[in-house]
Amino acid sequence: MKNTNFWLGNGLLALALLILVFMGTLSEMLGIGAVILWMGVAAAGTYFIMKS
Repeated sequence: MKNTNFWLGNGLLALALLILVFMGTLSEMLGIGAVILWMGVAAAGTYFIMKS
């Protein structure tokens, strides 16, 4: 289970990086929701890595 949490956390942090790279486009589409989405994904990724 520890290994699964680690890889899930890394996957979520990779997704957070992609969101950050495309933040300009996403903010035009979602507004402040893009930042909230990024914070949620980054927090979830950090949670799963710390849980492992």
